[in-house]
Amino acid sequence: MTEPPISRGFRSRKPQTEQRDRVPPGQYLTTDFPVLSAGPTPSISVDNWSFALQLGGSLLAKWNWTEFQALPQTDLKTDIHCVTKWSKLDTQWRGVSFDTLLEAAGLSEAPTEYTMLHCDGGYTTNVPVADLKDGMGMVATQYDGLPLAPSHGGPARMLVPHLYFWKSAKWVRRLRFIEKDEAGFWESLGYHIYGDPWREQRYTGD
Repeated sequence: MTEPPISRGFRSRKPQTEQRDRVPPGQYLTTDFPVLSAGPTPSISVDNWSFALQLGGSLLAKWNWTEFQALPQTDLKTDIHCVTKWSKLDTQWRGVSFDTLLEAAGLSEAPTEYTMLHCDGGYTTNVPVADLKDGMGMVATQYDGLPLAPSHGGPARMLVPHLYFWKSAKWVRRLRFIEKDEAGFWESLGYHIYGDPWREQRYTGD
């Protein structure tokens, strides 16, 4: 008797219950990668790109594209969760971790407890240092083995996957250490100051 054919991908499909355990409350799974931005997609040449660490208004370190690519690279497979309620599992990224940036800047530890991320187009968002260190945050330059597309924040975006995805700021250019927590772009318009998907911290008061 001929064995029935096995549909492509059947054996690798994870049980739905296991997948649901990885999806925060109020979220739904998608296989797409929706494109959402606060403004138009900028045209950024890597020839003119740089990334800087600042303490207030003082420059701590700065790298051009070639220098940034020469830093130790980290690969990360992780789930991501958007405040608009989609979640995507097992996304694959490559970039430079926050810990590596501190080391490359000659810093044994972060000088403050909070950061503000600044991006091309004027977008900002705040992220505590505790949510970036110990491998929790990176500046990503590749997605799924390819250079990060401009629509997804290329050439580089912040990646903080355990928080809602608006914290993973597209087109990031500066990380500024600040003494006190401050609201960024969406936070000043009513989004939650922290943004934990598992606590459904979408908006102020959640």
